[in-house]
Amino acid sequence: MNLRFATTADAAQLLRIYAYYVENTAITFEWTVPTVEDFAQRIEKTLGFYPYIVAEEDGVIRGYAYASRFRTRKAYDWSVESSIYIDKDCRRQNVGTLLLNELERLLALQGILNINASITSSNDPDDEYVTDASRRFHEKHGYRFVGEFQKSGFKFNRWYNMMWMEKFIGEHTDNQPSVKNIMDVKP
Repeated sequence: MNLRFATTADAAQLLRIYAYYVENTAITFEWTVPTVEDFAQRIEKTLGFYPYIVAEEDGVIRGYAYASRFRTRKAYDWSVESSIYIDKDCRRQNVGTLLLNELERLLALQGILNINASITSSNDPDDEYVTDASRRFHEKHGYRFVGEFQKSGFKFNRWYNMMWMEKFIGEHTDNQPSVKNIMDVKP
């Protein structure tokens, strides 16, 4: 499995992975699949400051992960929100762990300290559109539950909760160095 930075040329393969989650799950609250052009713009925008990485095997992308700004105010510069999507046929094959470990490594090089994961949850344990797999995955990798917004997203004619989990990946100090652009620390 090769891990590398995404490019806009990857948009169609990444969108193939993401479309499944848009159309069949409540993992994302997006209702319609974006265009390849829109997805390419998202990749480009993210890479303007944060990592956007793919896991590739024999030229086929098996999953991807990226970070995005948590909030726009300066005081939040050291916090990001992470996103990970795995090809539906490649789940439970360690792809997510490889991507998350690399994403955390790159974010630490930037000087990011807090990674926040926004995870869909349901009050119905038998909901066919969402499971607790993401929560369990993040717990396994050291994330802790910090809160849950009730009925904050509506998809498939039902309401979903939004759970937040976090992980500290750096030391919080009184004179915190500025965060660096990923292109300035790219290994």
